[in-house]
Amino acid sequence: MPYENLLIEEDGLIAIVRLNRPAARNALSAQLMRELTAVALALKPRTDLQAIVLTGGPTFFSAGADLRDPERGTRGKRTILERREHLRLGPDMCKAWEELEQVTIAAVEGFCVGGGVALVVACDFRIAGEGASFRLPEIPLGMNMSWGAVPRIVSLAGPSRAKQFVIFGESLDARVAETWGMVDALAPAGQSEATALEWAARVVALPPVPVRMTKQSVSAASGALHMATSFMDRDQFMLASMMEDAAEGPRAFFEKRKPKFTGN
Repeated sequence: MPYENLLIEEDGLIAIVRLNRPAARNALSAQLMRELTAVALALKPRTDLQAIVLTGGPTFFSAGADLRDPERGTRGKRTILERREHLRLGPDMCKAWEELEQVTIAAVEGFCVGGGVALVVACDFRIAGEGASFRLPEIPLGMNMSWGAVPRIVSLAGPSRAKQFVIFGESLDARVAETWGMVDALAPAGQSEATALEWAARVVALPPVPVRMTKQSVSAASGALHMATSFMDRDQFMLASMMEDAAEGPRAFFEKRKPKFTGN
């Protein structure tokens, strides 16, 4: 099927999925999230593909959730039930990528923010170019981190570092992210995709059935409690987004000033 915001390439047993909203710095609009979910569901039954590389632009992976998405402007017109259903987009996208049976490798250049981080930690491996960085701005903007990302980050970095990364909302350099276990390999700037393709070539050289079974086994072991610890994060996000602090965070961001949070 055609995608408005994605470019799809295939090279033998490898598929490359490229975010393609350069004017918006690959911000995750509702439409882009639907397309990312759809492409994952379309690729999942493909036995002729054994590895999938997910990448963004040459200077950025994604600016995170699109705060200017027109669909965000309709939130006040929705019922609570409708808002709760709309908030499935991000979690469903990450879940679809996590549940792919093919090995998934995220290639990151430049900044990877918010929902972009949630997406790449749902992949099996992360390759980052020199100079890449990761940041979760949700809490400094008055929201909480959702999309099932927190337990995935805990599994990769451990509880203390996960708290640092999620709570402070500060940029994490790729070199530090590698020492924390959030990045699997560093590449020269601009070479993350090439390195990810080298990893993909190593995957497709192996017998596909044991690879898929092993991926499933490791994911089941490491993520056994993920749902139990994150099943409420969508509702927590909805609650937080109804608070005045959640309006103050983005307002201060666009006005280029420090926010004044009140706890309300």
